[in-house]
Amino acid sequence: MLKIKKKCLHFFIILLASANLIAELSGDPGELYPLKLNKNIDTYLVIENQGSSYALIPLPFDKQGQSIKFNGQVININKKDFGESRITITNTSMVNLSEKDSIRASKEFKIINKALNTHTTNFRPELNFIKPVEGIISSRYGKKRYINGSPRSPHLSLDIAAPAGTDIIAPEYGKVILIGDFFYAGKYIILDHGYGLLSSYSHLSKIDVTNDQFIKKGQKLGEVGSSGRVTGPHLHWTVYLNKTRINPESLIEEKFLEGLL
Repeated sequence: MLKIKKKCLHFFIILLASANLIAELSGDPGELYPLKLNKNIDTYLVIENQGSSYALIPLPFDKQGQSIKFNGQVININKKDFGESRITITNTSMVNLSEKDSIRASKEFKIINKALNTHTTNFRPELNFIKPVEGIISSRYGKKRYINGSPRSPHLSLDIAAPAGTDIIAPEYGKVILIGDFFYAGKYIILDHGYGLLSSYSHLSKIDVTNDQFIKKGQKLGEVGSSGRVTGPHLHWTVYLNKTRINPESLIEEKFLEGLL
């Protein structure tokens, strides 16, 4: 009888372990993970599907091989090789900064970071993004970066090369919360799409919007340029959810929301 009980207990432990493996949640860095909720969270970006609510959880690039917790659940973040990007900037003063430029860049970082802390719930994104500019993708999200042979922070944005003067449009409804002309980013715009979802547009030649302006999807923001630290005209497009940089390319995939669920 004791042997039978031990065998049953052993079998139960195996079943429990198998269930945990099956229930394990995981995703790639830079992606949005739809986590099913028992109850809605008012301040979080949530989507509905067949009567169920899902919080969109951004998976941080720098947490590869680790896990994050949300609402009592654990999500494992896969390791992924995104490749590398090597560029040469001939104007070395844009790479090896003078004291004056270093002070300027530091001040601008604080201004940008303050804007990126924005979290409004007055409007909610539709999550039906369109491509902000017609052009060729020249550098994808996640690549290891080398500038003039030296390793730099990973490229957590999407670069789209296009001729100078090409129109840049809003990929989603939003509000302009910052415009400026910065050392690294050049002519620069940040849009707030609501519920912690923001997007930024760097290296423009022209800005056609103003601070606090509400922008319709498809409305012109400005034009492609090569302001700031660049090797040629392109749009450097970054998307954030709750200050985590996510992969912009995934948002413009056909049937993005259906793919999530």
